[in-house]
Amino acid sequence: MKKVVLLLNMGGPNNLDEVSVFLKNMFNDKYILNIKNEKLRDKISSLITRLRKKSATKNYELIGGKSPLVDTTTSLVEKLSKTKEYEFDFIMRYTPPFAKDVLGKYKGYDEIVLFPLYPHHSITTVVSSLEDAKDWINELNINANIKIIDVFFNDLDYNKIIIDSIKNEIYGINENEISDITLIFSAHSLPKSIIKNGDLYERNIKAHIDILSNLIKKEGINFKDIKLAYQSRLGPIKWLEPNLSFVLPLCVSKKALIYPLSFCIDNSETICELNIEYRQIANENGFKYYRVCKCPNDSDEFINFIVNKVQNL
Repeated sequence: MKKVVLLLNMGGPNNLDEVSVFLKNMFNDKYILNIKNEKLRDKISSLITRLRKKSATKNYELIGGKSPLVDTTTSLVEKLSKTKEYEFDFIMRYTPPFAKDVLGKYKGYDEIVLFPLYPHHSITTVVSSLEDAKDWINELNINANIKIIDVFFNDLDYNKIIIDSIKNEIYGINENEISDITLIFSAHSLPKSIIKNGDLYERNIKAHIDILSNLIKKEGINFKDIKLAYQSRLGPIKWLEPNLSFVLPLCVSKKALIYPLSFCIDNSETICELNIEYRQIANENGFKYYRVCKCPNDSDEFINFIVNKVQNL
């Protein structure tokens, strides 16, 4: 019986030439730019791409000329592929490898597991990626049994990975110093209009922070405070708040540890935005301590988590 697990993610430019491809495909997604008329959405997404390309390209130049997302996912899949029961591969939503190209390799397979690497549910991420994959499964006349792994923000094994990442960043710091640090869970923001239409993202984020706060308490770790902030807002519309640019300067002790809650794999939002742009804001505000936790990436712990989720499906 041939079985493959396909990891789904948003993608990111593999080189500077792909910046415009990434932006155009993202803003032309009906779940990102909520315009039903396809021709109008295409025109507006092209305009946004032209307006955003220069600044986006500069950001990617700061982190090596590309997003690390595809390379890290490739490494993750290579490590996962050492397991025997399933094959592993991945699909990106807005940059190669695209669903149509990846799925074509598995036309004769008996079972395909779709695993969106998004801890929290949203039409902009989970629904968009799953719909894209399902559309191409139908288009390519693939008759495999399709299984889906749902969001996992409430999975204990996944949350242990997050707690361990936090503990690694404060390793060697005494309890008095830790009690002076504010832990900020930074989540990718969404327009409020999407939330008002029933999107579960904000509820999932808040529930996730409650779960993690309780686990941190059980570990006996006492931060000065644990806060939620949102990042990556764009344009004049109303977004989920509070924004990290507002929350960070309010840390009285000038010490903050950031965990990028929305992501499983480091990308431009974690490496450029959190590690470079917000670090500069922290420095300008006289911070004595500013650190950003790493995402699970291709760690052994994340590999074990994925394998266990697949085996228990």
